[in-house]
Formats: sequence, C-alpha cells, structure tokens
Amino acid sequence: MNYKNFDIFSPIIVVLLVILYLVFSFVAFNYHLKELVGININTIGIIFLGLIAYIIGMISIKYLLKNRKLSIKEEKLEKITSEKIILSCVILGILLQIINMIYLGGIPLFSGYLKAHAATRIWLLSYLLFLPSINILLAKYHDRRYYILFIVGLLLFVCTGYRTTAIAIVLSVLITIYYTRNLPWKYLFIALVAIFILLLVVGYVAVQSIEWQTWTLNPLELLFYRAGYTLQVLDHAVLLQGSTHGQLLYNTLMGFFKSSDPRVIVGLTTLGYAHSTTSMIFGPALLDFGLYAMLIQMFIIGGLMNILYYIQRSLGGIYVALYAMLIAHVIIWIETGPTDLVIILFFVISIIITIYTITIEKEGNK
Repeated sequence: MNYKNFDIFSPIIVVLLVILYLVFSFVAFNYHLKELVGININTIGIIFLGLIAYIIGMISIKYLLKNRKLSIKEEKLEKITSEKIILSCVILGILLQIINMIYLGGIPLFSGYLKAHAATRIWLLSYLLFLPSINILLAKYHDRRYYILFIVGLLLFVCTGYRTTAIAIVLSVLITIYYTRNLPWKYLFIALVAIFILLLVVGYVAVQSIEWQTWTLNPLELLFYRAGYTLQVLDHAVLLQGSTHGQLLYNTLMGFFKSSDPRVIVGLTTLGYAHSTTSMIFGPALLDFGLYAMLIQMFIIGGLMNILYYIQRSLGGIYVALYAMLIAHVIIWIETGPTDLVIILFFVISIIITIYTITIEKEGNK
C-alpha cells in the first residue's frame, strides 16, 4: 500500500481541527453573530489540556506497539467479510432507510417536525448496517458499480436532515478511498471542498426548514455561528462541571430506547431550557463527572484511534474501513460531543472485529 509522506487523516487531524474550530469560533465572536459574546480564558486552557491528554494517549499506544508485529487470522476475516454478505448489508441498509421515509410520511430535511422523529429504530439499524458495510465494500472490493450504492445511500441519509450522518458517510468513504486507491492530492482537495459545500447546504436547508425558528444568517455565517455558539455552551459546561452526575452518559447509552436525547440535557443544564445543544467533544464528560473524566476520555480516544490507525496502516483491507468510519465520527464529535449510541456501537463492533481477526506478537516470535 502506497502511503503519502504527509498523512492528512492520521489521528493528529483531530488536534488540528479543534484548533481550526476555535479559529471559526473567534471569527463569530469578533463579528458578534447573533449577539455571541465570547468565552472565558479558562475554557481555552481546558481545551488544550484535553488535547494534551489525547496526544498522550496516542503516544502511549505508539510506545506499547513498538517492535510488535500484526497478522490476520485469514479464515475468520474472510468468513465475516465475504462480498455477498457485505453487499447484502449495504442493500438492506438502503431499503430500511426507504422504509423509514415511508413510515415518517415525508422528507425530514424539509420539515422540522418530521426531523424531530426521523431517528427511529429503523433509522438506527439502517445506519448501523450501511455505514460500515459501504466502507468495507469499497475498501475490499474494487468495483465501480458500488459507488452507485454509496451515492444512493448518501442521498437517503441527506434526506433525513441530519448533517452529521451525511458528513460521516461521505467523509468516511473519502478516507477509505484515500488509503485504498492512492487518491491524488487534487482529487482529495476537490472532495474536501465538496464535503464543505455539503455541510453548508444540508445545515442551512435543515435550519431553514424548522417551522418554529427564523434565521437571518447566510450559510457561511451560520457555519461560523454554530462554532461560536457551541464553544459558548462549552464555556458554560466548564463552570458547571459535574452538575449532571452521569445523566448524559446514561442517556447516551439508554436514551434512544427511552426516547430521550442527552443533548437536550446539555441545553437544559447549560442554557436553562430544554433545547438540543452540542458542547464540543469535551463538554459531556465535564458536565457529567468533571475535568478528570474529560482527560481520561480524551486519553482513551487518542489511544484507540492510534491503535486502529497502526492496524489499518499495517494490514489494510477492512481495517482501513473501520478506521475511516471511526476517525470520521471523532472529527464530527469535535462539535457534537460523544453523545450518540450509534457511534459507541461502531467503536464496540470495530474493537470486537479487531480482537477476533488479528494477533499482535513481538517481532521475531512465531
């Protein structure tokens, strides 16, 4: 596998994008978009402590894996990733999303009321099947016809009005192609611009379709505003550390089955009213258990992403797909925070597959 000298999608990208997110936020503060007022300097300090914990997690894994050799248990790997099985999962994921649209009775992208009910159990199963399967299919089987399935699935998930799922699909597939097809830099640049435009369009159309809100910001202003607004929410979370006493974690794990949204708890705690609100990757752990919990979280995420990065660089194939799927979601977590059950399930599934299909030995051992 031919890797570029500078690997743009290594785990360190999370650190760089957090810094870029801060830049976007300060642009919003500077122009006082919708009366944004800025944040306390202590919040910046806590963000950088979190980034340091993330980097230490990465370095620790690099040290532990030094002089280690990876190998694949071929029979087990082939059995769970045969072309027929993976293709069937992709098609089933698409069909379930179509059924979900029929069940909802419309397109949530164009209705705030429908969007509020779009994340059904059918949606969850559809996403769980489609995202890993389309990435594995494109990573392992080089058939151009499968890009049609990717486009169809992407359009269906765009129609749900959730920009995070749409961005996760297109970003993870881009990362998969980047590693498995030796994607030239010019095409990578075009793809990143396309993702940026998709982020603007889906986000703007979704908020304009919310019947009970009136937005006067243009799509670009809205992007900067969301960054500044989310950073301000984190600023409140820093002052309210430990105030939710584990409710966010509990509702992340159980809320989907009880029809409760942990982000509403974030809004209620930080803003004083029930509103689905994001608080960056650092916010939920701070609100639940305080600074030390956030640092432990960032250390674990950094370690997990670096071990999966090391595995996909060494072994390629489906491990590229798993890494692409997870790093895409961690990038999205920069804004949303780890409050989605489906993403935690992706981590669990990826870890199980990795343990089940590879061995790690010291170099020189048989």
